[in-house]
Amino acid sequence: QGGNATEETSVSGVWSRVYLYALPNLNVIIDIAEQNNAKNYEAIAYVLKAINLGIATDSYDNIPYSQASQGAANTTPAFDSQESIYNEIFSLLDNAISLLEQNDDSGFSIGDEDLVYEGEEDQWLKAAYTLKARYQLHLSKVNGSTVAGSAALVSIENGFTSNSDDFQVFFNELNQNPWYIRQVLRKHTGNTHDKIGDQLVSTMDGSYFPFVDGIVTRDPRLPIYAETDDASDDYRGYLTGGDGESSGGTNANTDFREEGYYTNSEAPLVLISYAEAMFIKAEAAFIAAGGDKSTVGGSAEAYNAYLEGISANMNKLSADGSDYIADGSVAVGEAGLMLKHIMKEKYIANFLNPETYVDFRRYDFSNEVFVGLELPVDNADSEFPGEWYRRASYPSSESLRNPDNVAANSKSPTEPVWWDQ
Repeated sequence: QGGNATEETSVSGVWSRVYLYALPNLNVIIDIAEQNNAKNYEAIAYVLKAINLGIATDSYDNIPYSQASQGAANTTPAFDSQESIYNEIFSLLDNAISLLEQNDDSGFSIGDEDLVYEGEEDQWLKAAYTLKARYQLHLSKVNGSTVAGSAALVSIENGFTSNSDDFQVFFNELNQNPWYIRQVLRKHTGNTHDKIGDQLVSTMDGSYFPFVDGIVTRDPRLPIYAETDDASDDYRGYLTGGDGESSGGTNANTDFREEGYYTNSEAPLVLISYAEAMFIKAEAAFIAAGGDKSTVGGSAEAYNAYLEGISANMNKLSADGSDYIADGSVAVGEAGLMLKHIMKEKYIANFLNPETYVDFRRYDFSNEVFVGLELPVDNADSEFPGEWYRRASYPSSESLRNPDNVAANSKSPTEPVWWDQ
C-alpha cells in the first residue's frame, strides 16, 4: 500500500469464509453424499475441506476443528493443534484419492455445478495428489528435508500433468475477480489499493539475477503482472516500509496492470497450478538428495522439473519465454542449479498466491533462498524490531465469542507456527 509496512493482521476474511461458509456447507455435502453413496461428491468435498483447513491453519496455527461447526450446540469450540489439523488434511486427501480411484455407480453425476473441473473426476484425483505433495513439503522442518522431499516426490508423480489441470476458478462481469476489485476498481474510486513490491520487480528485472547473454533485459512476465504509473519503461517497485521509495532511493512507480492476467475483471483465482507442481517436484528432488540453500548442483529430475515449471507458467500467461529460459541466468544446468533458482521461479509463478508466505517461513525468510529479501525499511521502529511476522492473529470476532480458547492459543505474531519450528 504505497510502500507502507504491513502490521500485525488477523486476515479475518479467511476465518469467516472457512467457519461461516466452507466447513458447514461441506459437512452437509459429505453427509448427503455418504447417505447416497455418491463417492465423487464426497471425494470432492474432502479435497475442498482439506484446502480450507490448510489455508486456516497455515495462517493461524491452532484452529477449531473437532468441535467446530456444531452451531448452537457448541459456540465456544476448543482449538485443535496444527499437528492434528495436518493429520486430518492428509486423511481427507487420502480418503478423497481412495474414493476417486473407485467407480461411482450412485447415479449422481457431477457437471456444471463443479466450477473448477466441470465434473472431471480424473482432474480432481490429480489435484488431490498435487495438494498432498504441497502439504508434505510444508513439513520439511518437522520431518526433515530428505523425508519431506521424498514423500512429496511420490505424491507428485500422480499429480498435475499440464496447465489444463490447474485448480482455478474464473470470474465474469457479474461476479468480478476480487484482485480486480481490490487493485483496479479501488484505484479508480480513490480508495486504498496495493502496489507492486520492489522484491518482485528486482527479482524480475535482472537486479537480483543479472541476465548474462545480452538479449533479455527483464522477465517477459513483468509487464503482464504490472504497469508503471508514469508511462516509464523503467519498473521501480515499492520498498516495504519505504514510504513510496524504490531501491536506490528513487521514487517507486509500479502498479498492478489493469488488464493483467490476474487483475482483469474475469481473471482466474489460481489455488495451485501445474507450474507450482513442477517447482514442488524440483524442490523435492533437490532436498531429497540432501540439497540445501548452499548446495550447488542438482539431479536431472530436479533441473528438468525446474525448466518445465518456467515453461508452463510462460505458456499459461501467453508469454514468449524462449530467450528468458535460454539466458545463462536461468539455464544454469544441472551442475549449477541451486535452491534459490527453484524458489525464485516458484515465487514469480505463484504471483498473488498465499503459498509464497509459506515458502518464506519454511526457509526462515532467507535471502540466500529468496535473493534480496529483507525486513521492512522501517522495521527498527516497529513493535518487533529484527523479527518477521510468522502468523496471523485470531480475529476480534472470535475473541469476543470464544475468549477463553482464543486466549489459550494466542501467541506473538512473530512466533513460528508448529511446522515452522
